[in-house]
Amino acid sequence: MKYGFIGCGNMGGAIANALRRQTADIMIADPAPSAKAFADTLGAVYTDNETLVSSCDRVFLAVKPHLMKGMLSPLQPILAEKKPLLITMAAGLEIAQIQSFAGCDLPIIRIMPNTPVALGKGMIQYCRNSLVADDVLADWLKDMADCGRLDPLEERLIDAAAALSGAGPAFMYMFIEALADGAVACGIPRPKAYEYAAATMAGSAEMVLASGQHPGALKDAVCSPGGSTIAGVRALEEGGFRAAAMNCVIAACQRNKELGKQ
Repeated sequence: MKYGFIGCGNMGGAIANALRRQTADIMIADPAPSAKAFADTLGAVYTDNETLVSSCDRVFLAVKPHLMKGMLSPLQPILAEKKPLLITMAAGLEIAQIQSFAGCDLPIIRIMPNTPVALGKGMIQYCRNSLVADDVLADWLKDMADCGRLDPLEERLIDAAAALSGAGPAFMYMFIEALADGAVACGIPRPKAYEYAAATMAGSAEMVLASGQHPGALKDAVCSPGGSTIAGVRALEEGGFRAAAMNCVIAACQRNKELGKQ
């Protein structure tokens, strides 16, 4: 299958990087000055939107939500003739909206990826419309295997998932930075502090995924009575850590819903 990417910023580029391990047949259309150089580095064909849609069997739509209608409208005649599989990653835009912008009935998969897909460590939720056949979905999932974890989810929950795992890397980076700052305040050199904080977060995440245990139980196992860990946990609680973490996801979810209405 030939894959195309309309838009190749941070997210589109991350998926293209991962997908490149499965297929060499990739086309990219993006007016950004850096896109041509990225396509050359990837070994992909750099082209325009019309040529890409005419040539590709599966097309990733990696443009901002407010640009989607203006991008798809001129392509309606080609889309109606070619009938490619569209894969949209636009926050807040439902499959029905994408189909309306395309002007015809098309197989569409909606995904919510995050940037760690570039390392094969992504978390991607997906849903599809009824025109995406089971064998097509299975083949696409196989091609996407190097992106990380893929999980089916009802479309009504995609915006919430986007607020957690889609936006989540930014929240994780902030926590890593804050933990490292604390370590620096205690005398640890900054490069080592970043390494220790990041490695600790990565290892802890693997413990949750591999063990299947409740995060609270894993936390309790580290907290000895009267020890240093429970003292740190208390400091987080005094600072409203849980409420702040919950509120950041809720705020991101609300914004995703707003983006779909613009």
